[in-house]
Amino acid sequence: MSQAQKILSDSQFQELENVRKELHRHPEVSGNEKETAKRVLAFLEKNSPDSVVKGIGGYGMVATFDSGKEGPTLLFRSELDALPIQEINDFDYKSSYSGVSHKCGHDGHMCSLLGLAVSLHQNPPQKGKVHLLFQPAEEDGEGAKAMLADPVFDQFQPDYVFAYHNLPGYKLGEVVYRQGSFTAAVKSVTFKFHGKTAHAAEPEHGKNPALAIAHILQGCEKATNNEPARADFKLITPIHIEMGEIAYGISAGYGELRLTIRTWTQEFMHELTEEVMRLAKEASDQYGMLISDEWSHEFSANQNNDSAVLQVVQAAEALNIQLKQRDYPFKFGEDFGLFTQQFRGAMFGIGSGEDCPALHNPDYDFPDSIIQNASSMFYQICQQLLK
Repeated sequence: MSQAQKILSDSQFQELENVRKELHRHPEVSGNEKETAKRVLAFLEKNSPDSVVKGIGGYGMVATFDSGKEGPTLLFRSELDALPIQEINDFDYKSSYSGVSHKCGHDGHMCSLLGLAVSLHQNPPQKGKVHLLFQPAEEDGEGAKAMLADPVFDQFQPDYVFAYHNLPGYKLGEVVYRQGSFTAAVKSVTFKFHGKTAHAAEPEHGKNPALAIAHILQGCEKATNNEPARADFKLITPIHIEMGEIAYGISAGYGELRLTIRTWTQEFMHELTEEVMRLAKEASDQYGMLISDEWSHEFSANQNNDSAVLQVVQAAEALNIQLKQRDYPFKFGEDFGLFTQQFRGAMFGIGSGEDCPALHNPDYDFPDSIIQNASSMFYQICQQLLK
């Protein structure tokens, strides 16, 4: 295959690479992206967007390039947050903060969107408008929800939304796409078992949560279908169990069970949620104890629109970037799914290299070279939809 076309000049790419390393040095976890947002804003302002709206749903912001003429409204999204992971790399731009690092590549995603800003500054849209959205708190599933719920967001209302994620294990720079769900629907639940403590010699005088916990776990194992190629894929993963104290004369009276559940669609997620709650009710009734539930870390499935996927494919072909169609969705959650549930759009992937460490690993680092392909894909999509 011929070399992919480049939208960014060598000097522009070098500047973005420097920004990426600066962002990598100064990571901030979900909800705390104050300085990250400032760094992004400083670069944006050099590229003269027509407007920048800050403080949306936390530290979120939207920069707009507006032609002033009728036409489609496009939105491209990147994340701002890092992870609570201790980095083990020793390069000179490693994280400056203990226990926090960019191990999902959001530093590179930001710079890819900044690359689009560079291109739009040089070649503004001829019609319609383009929104560049920088979102906080993707990792805990709260950021997209907060931005979409903020009344300030009502002014944007895109016709199309796009985002990408870098993908270790795929050829460097290749574009990975699929129709339908791109990433799983995911959410987590904490069950709290309110029993009664007793002497370990007389457990019959108390209510020990052990068997209630076991009942739910056995039911979850039966409900799980960890076969990604099947449309009815359902995965329930036990994350943590806590029960009683390390005190051998005491029969536990309280316990907690944490689970994460995944499916390919919101419809199957609704069904699986009901199944898990049914198991909890059975355990409560059978063992006579109150079981409360708390749900968190919820990610909607990224439901790709066919026409948006076609734009992704056509952009890669126009740029001479290698394409790979994914047979089934990725198991990880990504809260861009809230955008694709509400607006016509698509998430796609760009390969980070077949030997790149996996996402969320302490030795992972975003490969700067794919900023060129990502920025080019975003700009080419703009060209196609805003002719």
